[in-house]
Amino acid sequence: MEVTSLMLREVPTEERPRERMLQYGAEALSHAELLAIILRTGTVSESAVRLANRILSESGGLRSLVDMSKDQLTQIKGIGDAKALQILAGIELGRRIAKSTFAERITIRSPKDIANLMSEELRYLQKEHFVCLFLNTKNHVLAQETLSMGSLNASIVHPREVFRAAIKRSSASIVCVHNHPSGDPTPSPEDIQLTHRLVEAGTIIGIEVLDHVIIGDQRFISLKEEGFM
Repeated sequence: MEVTSLMLREVPTEERPRERMLQYGAEALSHAELLAIILRTGTVSESAVRLANRILSESGGLRSLVDMSKDQLTQIKGIGDAKALQILAGIELGRRIAKSTFAERITIRSPKDIANLMSEELRYLQKEHFVCLFLNTKNHVLAQETLSMGSLNASIVHPREVFRAAIKRSSASIVCVHNHPSGDPTPSPEDIQLTHRLVEAGTIIGIEVLDHVIIGDQRFISLKEEGFM
């Protein structure tokens, strides 16, 4: 049951996230404190911060929370439909903010530009997602498309799917990006082999593959910089 029995004065100062955010800014808050602000209230026996800490613990952390459904969230004690929807709305807003940057005419000049654009969207996902960025002749990002969602350890994509999408958008070049759910962005032999196939196909078609970037947890690797392209 989602009720609040703890009066604000009964909650320790360190567990008043809204006051801490007003005083120190959002960047100073922990994951649990930010989640507590989204939840707004705790339960009959827990403050919002304590509830948020338990949600993160039982879900496996932010990385897992991102992929949870409403039904999975409501299996956690203290989370009803309302709180589940608040959490899902916050996650979806984050995703939309990440995608809204395309309106700003992002220009790709380096692997870091790619990582800055895609890391927050991909780093917490539990499965491999293979994404293509489609560029014009000035390396402006025209569009983004997820072409494959794989298992925990593998994402399978065929060059024909990549270049069909690129041709559809009249792309001059493309950038390939995928995540490693393990958090380690070290390329696998399969990653390197796929990259070679994409580069070869792109040469034949006339659409250059500028880079293939693998996103890990706060790290990334460019296969071009590593000499695999």
